[in-house]
Amino acid sequence: MDMGLTGKVAIVTGGSDGIGKAAARALAREGARVAICARRPDVLEAAATELSADTGGEVIGLVCDMTDQSQVDQLVADVAGRWGQLDILVNNAGTSSAMPIDVLTEEALSYDLKVKVYGAVYASQAAIPHLKAAGGGRIINITTGAGKAPGAGSLPTSLSRAAGIGLTKAMSRDLAADNILVNTVCIGQIKAGQHERRVEAMQDTTPELTIDEHYERMGTRVPLGRVGEAQEAGDVICFLASDRASYVTGASINVDGGTAPVV
Repeated sequence: MDMGLTGKVAIVTGGSDGIGKAAARALAREGARVAICARRPDVLEAAATELSADTGGEVIGLVCDMTDQSQVDQLVADVAGRWGQLDILVNNAGTSSAMPIDVLTEEALSYDLKVKVYGAVYASQAAIPHLKAAGGGRIINITTGAGKAPGAGSLPTSLSRAAGIGLTKAMSRDLAADNILVNTVCIGQIKAGQHERRVEAMQDTTPELTIDEHYERMGTRVPLGRVGEAQEAGDVICFLASDRASYVTGASINVDGGTAPVV
């Protein structure tokens, strides 16, 4: 199936690992030119090199702190200036943070909102003029099922992700007349570097624990019985960015193996 992405230009925030990297891979395989951004230059450069080699496409890495609006504005300007256009924005930057309300700190709450919500707003506002100039485009916000149905001990992520889902619907209404389609992918348990780092920390007290055993335990809480692969999420994101999804906007799509209790 031709996804209609050849020659398109995409930005994927938080693109050096996990879901962002998988989305960048899928987009590059379909012929898009992709800029990934992250804060760690060494990891970013390695990811861009790997993705270029894997896909044969043009993938570049640009350092950007999504909590700094001036850096985000410069990121978008640099990408549009380099390739003369911008068609796709994937707002993926963010980390997992989960705790109960009685221990939630102002610092944790502020940082989570700044990265996941403010960062998405900054990037979208910077991208919109370029998307309009291109005659339309796609914005895909990465959120989680916890934004729809929060569980215990899920703050501040459930709060920021709920905001991201609300942002998606509002933006989809604001931008429909400009043919800018805005959707969100609600991610469940997906293999990613953050889980590997968590297992490494846990190995201080349980040295026998392996990443495969950790994923197996996580999978018992998923109706499909397994943790998802990052590329499974990346491919859904790629579809939403494509011409094949030309009548989909304002939607929230669960990619979680059936975990979310709501549609």
